[in-house]
Amino acid sequence: MDMRSHVCWHVYGLLHRSSQNYAEAIKAYKQALRIDEENLQILRDMSLLQIQMRDLNGFKETRLRILTLRPNSKVHWLSYALSVHVNGDPDAAVGILDSYFGTLEEGCVEFEKNFESSELALYKNQLLSETKGEDGLGGVRKALEHLDEIEKVIVDQTGWLKAKLSYQLQLGNFDDAKDTAMKLFERGLTEEHRVHGAYMCALLKCDRETCLEVEKMKGTGTLATLRPFSEEERSILLDAYGSKDGLSKLYPRSNGIKRICITILPTNSDEFKSAIDKYCQKQITKGVPSLGADLSSLYLMEDSRSNGSRLMLATDPLDVNVHPVHALLVDLIEAYITSLSSNNSFPSGEGESPPSALLWAWYLRSILHEQVAEYAQGITLINKCIEHTPTAVDFYELKARLLEAGGDIQQAADVIDAGRDLDHQDRYINNQTTKTFLRAGREEDAKKRIALFTREQGSPEQYLYDMQCAWYELELADLLRRKGEFGKSLRKYMAVVKHYEDYHEDQFDFHSYCIRKVTMRAYCDLLRFEDDLWGLPHYGRAAEEIAKIHLHIHDNPSALESDAEPDYSKMTPAERKKAKNMARKKKNAAAKGGSKSDTKSNNTNGGSGNVKKSKPHAIDEDPSGKELLALNHLDEAKKYAAILARHAPKSISSWALQYDVSVRRGKMLMGLQALFKMKSIDSNSPQLFSRVVDFSQRLGSRSSKCHDTSEEIISAEFPKLMGGKTLSEFVKSAIDRVKSDAASDLPMRTAVAKAIVFSGVGSAPDSLSVILDSKLNCRSANVDSCREALKFIESVGGQNGKGQFQALVVTKFPFLKDF
Repeated sequence: MDMRSHVCWHVYGLLHRSSQNYAEAIKAYKQALRIDEENLQILRDMSLLQIQMRDLNGFKETRLRILTLRPNSKVHWLSYALSVHVNGDPDAAVGILDSYFGTLEEGCVEFEKNFESSELALYKNQLLSETKGEDGLGGVRKALEHLDEIEKVIVDQTGWLKAKLSYQLQLGNFDDAKDTAMKLFERGLTEEHRVHGAYMCALLKCDRETCLEVEKMKGTGTLATLRPFSEEERSILLDAYGSKDGLSKLYPRSNGIKRICITILPTNSDEFKSAIDKYCQKQITKGVPSLGADLSSLYLMEDSRSNGSRLMLATDPLDVNVHPVHALLVDLIEAYITSLSSNNSFPSGEGESPPSALLWAWYLRSILHEQVAEYAQGITLINKCIEHTPTAVDFYELKARLLEAGGDIQQAADVIDAGRDLDHQDRYINNQTTKTFLRAGREEDAKKRIALFTREQGSPEQYLYDMQCAWYELELADLLRRKGEFGKSLRKYMAVVKHYEDYHEDQFDFHSYCIRKVTMRAYCDLLRFEDDLWGLPHYGRAAEEIAKIHLHIHDNPSALESDAEPDYSKMTPAERKKAKNMARKKKNAAAKGGSKSDTKSNNTNGGSGNVKKSKPHAIDEDPSGKELLALNHLDEAKKYAAILARHAPKSISSWALQYDVSVRRGKMLMGLQALFKMKSIDSNSPQLFSRVVDFSQRLGSRSSKCHDTSEEIISAEFPKLMGGKTLSEFVKSAIDRVKSDAASDLPMRTAVAKAIVFSGVGSAPDSLSVILDSKLNCRSANVDSCREALKFIESVGGQNGKGQFQALVVTKFPFLKDF
């Protein structure tokens, strides 16, 4: 290699880039630029790596150098403007775009109405909205004025109107905002709930913070599902939606408007009952399976964490059971069933109903039973549906859900598989069957089902990996973890992590493409998405389980002894011979099984010569995950805990994991910080309570102290978590709190019961009473939380309490076996 040649250094950087070693590639590019400072190709390549690595300052400097060398290129101007924007200076980015427009001549294509001109104008408008004025709204005012200036070149009129609506709401121009929202409805956006949310904000003249909050809501969320209304506000909305000149009259075929009208009505009014009655009758007549899920969004209740200023959805069976809307629905559906059974018509008596109406009324009533954990009653009704129409797949899916929630996962798997067998072309029901089999621990059955929708050639497992089927890998990893096969489980979790690393790498191709095609707004959204990639649910679940497995092995090194080779030196010759034969048979069986599966997958359709051979894949040299198990477990747990703490800071489980890792590393100050983060998210969390108790015990039992400064901080701050109480007083206050609230959730009761024993505040019977007094009429009482409570009861040796608790569990979960 010629060390004085910029070409050699450039190629060396390209080699590093191809192996995704971006840091070394950037070093090679910089060395090449020392030899040839004005090489545009090297500068471009380096800028792409800098934005990929989020070296924003370096990206800005490199794009400025490129623009200085070639100021006549549009791409260079846009790239430099973007580099300034991502560095947090939208004012300067606007100035750069203005400078670029100043270089253009009159009549240039950039000033005509076309896609590129439209996108560039809207990108500049977005930059203006992000600039700050004296009152924080100066940029929004400029952006609103700018929208009128660029209207003649805009192609995306819907995007232009949405931006205008947002600015008008932020500035308090509510009359103009109403007109803009109506224009969006005229363009066909009557089913977009975000526009309805903005329209409601304009009608009620909401403050800027509320408008921005509504703007970020997803799905069917609107202002009506965000906060409670006063009578005056409700009257205004009902007049706008339900009057003679309201939206429901202007757009009578809009399902979204009809559904929103029901949400606005007060739940205790006759109008609400009449509207929900009419809505249910229509959907039942049509036979809409999703009606139960649709109606469940009406179970709105005040959020206690916001002092009643916000609404939340009731999802726990205990909360749903006492909700007035659920009670109303039960009465309505029961009346439908009675009337349809006797008269073949609804109680209103408006003509004869189709024969299927009774069937879907049973189905909906079964869903209402499911929502309040009445599994036996739900099974009775869904069995009627199956007897009536045994070819409807939806009935089998609901029955499987009821059986799974009721405790019989094995029968649930068989039932949903019977439903799958009715329609072999339905990928959704096949996936649900696979998932249920995995949760039931039936790995081979699950693999056979999922293989039905993979390619005929090659391994189904490899195909699913290539297709980045994360849900399957997560479920399979959970199954392997439950079986104690930690190496294989880690392999599957790491496969999900690898998918997200691939997503991150895939953005590389868009850095130059998006700017060249002038899709600047979409590119900015892409950069934000990639920055938040590691906080997405699937990645968070995989990373958390990886860290937990490593912590489990760190705490229990014996967990891996079952995979280790036995100690032959302590055996008799006969025992040694027998053990070696068994080990050899296991090894041969594993190798034979692998070869059979490969042969089977490569000879599908009877080995027909017409079958196209699949592309060979790399051989997996570590199928059991032994290399992953050989890593430093605490370091691996630390790595993933740090990623989640940084990218998913609003998840309490991220900080719970950070605490678990920190205290094992002896980093008590980091553990304390994690506890305060947990408290800011949910001060009543059982995860927080159990870890505060654990931290207090660790402080009293540790052999060595931290640095003096750390000790001062811990001594000053930790008492705040306990409200200035001692450990005994803290636990006693928790006991009083859970006993005074009969509905306090079961995980919290279990955590308090553990604290009673471990802190010595009370006896084993005292701890058992905390759990048993609830009679399981409490929140979060599901099969998993009951198993966790039973494990604690067994650990304290309460045989009498164990019998009582098992009786309560069997009553609540009638299909539960082996409990």
